[in-house]
Amino acid sequence: MFKHPTRRWLAGIGLAGALVATATPAAAAETDITLGVYFDNVTLAAGSAGKDRSSTISASAPVTLQDLTVQYDFSDLAGKVDVSSASLGNDCTTPEPHVLRCVEPLAQHIEDSRGAYRVLLVPIAAAANGDEGMLKVSFSAKGFSPVTHEATVRVGTGVDLVAGAEHELSAAPGETFTEPLTVSNMGEVTADGAVAFFDHDYGIRADQRFSNCNYDGDHLVFCRFDEKLTSGASYSAPLTHTLGADTYAPSSLHGNVYWQTPAEFEAYEARLHHLGISLGEPGTGGKLTLTEQNRTQSAREPQADTDPSNNWSYISISATGENGTDLEAIGAELSGEKDAEIHATIGFRNNGPATLNYSRPGSSVTYLEVDIPQGTTAVGVPDNCAPIQGDQLGDRGEPGAAKYHCYAPIISKVGEQETYDFTLRIDEVIADAAGAVRVNVPCQCDGGFYDDIKPANDEAAILVNASGGSGGGGDGADPSLPITGDSTLRVVGLGGLLLAIGAAGFVVARRRRNSFVA
Repeated sequence: MFKHPTRRWLAGIGLAGALVATATPAAAAETDITLGVYFDNVTLAAGSAGKDRSSTISASAPVTLQDLTVQYDFSDLAGKVDVSSASLGNDCTTPEPHVLRCVEPLAQHIEDSRGAYRVLLVPIAAAANGDEGMLKVSFSAKGFSPVTHEATVRVGTGVDLVAGAEHELSAAPGETFTEPLTVSNMGEVTADGAVAFFDHDYGIRADQRFSNCNYDGDHLVFCRFDEKLTSGASYSAPLTHTLGADTYAPSSLHGNVYWQTPAEFEAYEARLHHLGISLGEPGTGGKLTLTEQNRTQSAREPQADTDPSNNWSYISISATGENGTDLEAIGAELSGEKDAEIHATIGFRNNGPATLNYSRPGSSVTYLEVDIPQGTTAVGVPDNCAPIQGDQLGDRGEPGAAKYHCYAPIISKVGEQETYDFTLRIDEVIADAAGAVRVNVPCQCDGGFYDDIKPANDEAAILVNASGGSGGGGDGADPSLPITGDSTLRVVGLGGLLLAIGAAGFVVARRRRNSFVA
């Protein structure tokens, strides 16, 4: 049995390599790798201690960079906002007024994207509401031309939105339940509207489709409220959801709500636009409103929350009853002559009735073992499978092993299948050469599934040159079943991206060599 470190899944952040600002090497013939840089738009509360933010630097392919440099030019913000790094421990210099340059002299390896050189943006005492300017961020490295991005920095009125209390609820699969949606304005000035962003587990489905809310399929993404929130007052709205009929039970589900000012949410939307991520479509029903509100309308000024740490609220739902899952292994029957390379498509399908969803811990819903048939060599291996070498695992995608350990996605929906494509070279023609694929294998790992309602189908054969068989190279899969994709990862990833933006920068899950301990 194997161990591996917990893998965090921030899908939205993982797309940071698709940023629009890119750079190619000065000597284009050396490599076609491109670099990118991004910095969020920021709204600061006048008179506040400011906010710290990080640049996101990216590379289109793994690359080791020399003399990695990030430069912040805030000359357009002179007299409005100061940018510094000393309190954040960065080794940066000021080569000229209103320019901050941060250089890493040691070689840095970038696999996809990561945060670099956090800086503190603080409105100066003379800054007034409505002041704004551009922060020009540039990223360069030896052999690459600099790439730049401009972010808008605004000064606005400070408000303090506070989310409601945590709630514990229960429902059976298919039942509806009500989430008390509550926000208070604990600041000294009226808040001109608010936006609630929802990071709910896959099993929590929208029961209604309000016109001021956006939905990705059956999942609620966010709601905009234009009501004025008076200082010292609390506001609420009853929000009903349905617990999906395919929810595993008994189990626990969780939901988060994060409140932002409209100006802060604009910055989040801008980042998603750059990443090519959609926030869904607005509903077509009535409007969801917050009660106990002052309906007076006036021209809005940008506002910023002075204490984002209290903007989260949580719900915990106990899924009651019994609703299990059957994961069935998918084998293959293949044929070929000596030295032929044949393709084996193997894996598993979820026969239901429940979906498995491990998106919050970011773990595999199950683990598989693959035994390569006798007389063949695995010359092509998927990159989510690693050779088993005693009590260790080799590199993912490494060919030539007799046995492999394969990872599954973080979600497995009812009726869908996950497949793995192996290329086998026939070194010796052996009648009825048999290998196997096993799902739900024991593993001292995060995730995994060990309560299958039909364990008898957890193993399937990989048969090569069956005597008297069809030998047609079929993979044993039902082509009518949908293949598992990443359509649901957009919703489960957006919450992680929002958390990273609002809290401690950008965390990117990167591919690592896996070391396993028995």
